[in-house]
Amino acid sequence: MRRLGCIVLAGAAALVLLIGGNFYWGWTASGPAPEELSVVIPVGSSLASAAQVLEEKGAISSAGAFLNRAKVFGGSDPIKAGEFVIPAGASNAQILDILQGGAVIRRMVTVPEGMPSILVHEKLMAEKLLTGDVPVPEEGTILPESYSFERGEKRIAVMLRMQKAMQDTIAELWPNRSPDTVAKTPQEAVTLAAIVEKETGKASERRMIAGVYSNRIRKGMMLQADPTIIYPITRGKPLGRRIRQSEISAVNDYNTYAMTGLPKGPITNPGRASIEAVLNPARTDALYFVADGTGGHVFASTLADHNRNVEKWFAIRRARGEM
Repeated sequence: MRRLGCIVLAGAAALVLLIGGNFYWGWTASGPAPEELSVVIPVGSSLASAAQVLEEKGAISSAGAFLNRAKVFGGSDPIKAGEFVIPAGASNAQILDILQGGAVIRRMVTVPEGMPSILVHEKLMAEKLLTGDVPVPEEGTILPESYSFERGEKRIAVMLRMQKAMQDTIAELWPNRSPDTVAKTPQEAVTLAAIVEKETGKASERRMIAGVYSNRIRKGMMLQADPTIIYPITRGKPLGRRIRQSEISAVNDYNTYAMTGLPKGPITNPGRASIEAVLNPARTDALYFVADGTGGHVFASTLADHNRNVEKWFAIRRARGEM
């Protein structure tokens, strides 16, 4: 009987070891995913609900088995929400480690300097990995920059981050403004910076352009910025043709050929560098500028010099067959 009892105990022990070994093997063995998978764990998910997602995506064979093994072998760290890459054949142990401490996939949406809000809206709506609707943001409230987002994130959440970035930038730059700036308020700074942004694509010219417009404002001269003619017509989209004489003389809240001072608001979303230029404009006596044919501009302090520069520009354009 003692011998039989020993055999039974040995068999039971072997069975326990077999079951335990199989339980642990199921935790560390390769999983069923035949190829790399992208898995999205929604915000607020429990480990149980995450296990259901993993099973549906084919990353694990059984949500229940995964959950039982995770309770025994897994750490106490909470899982993250977001989009994760699960490697082909990843084990249950590897997958939990990814959910607890792995890097969430970050996707990017970029707003270039000088992109008007109507195009920012179109860009957000065109991003298929975002969800929900979003209004056209108020002009000048978006900071041009690259923003990360997660698959399934709401468009409004991304837009709010863009707007907060602009608010934070203004809050940082405004206290350090130069006494030379003509901007009386942060809003005026953004409005003038938007014009500077649209007038030059050369970083080295921004402060000079800002200096010219600052001089014109001090003297009560019209700014005469072509982009302010276009904005009421297209809301910042390319006009696609030459500006008409009737549009140059049109009276509205934006056309700086028909009014002195700043337009009623920004005509685009200016970047940080243009805002800095307006808050710290170049000290210059220049009042005019025109394209120089190289992508930049030539500046003048008298109308006579400016007219000569304009003639040179027209000659360049005629030589190119543009006139």
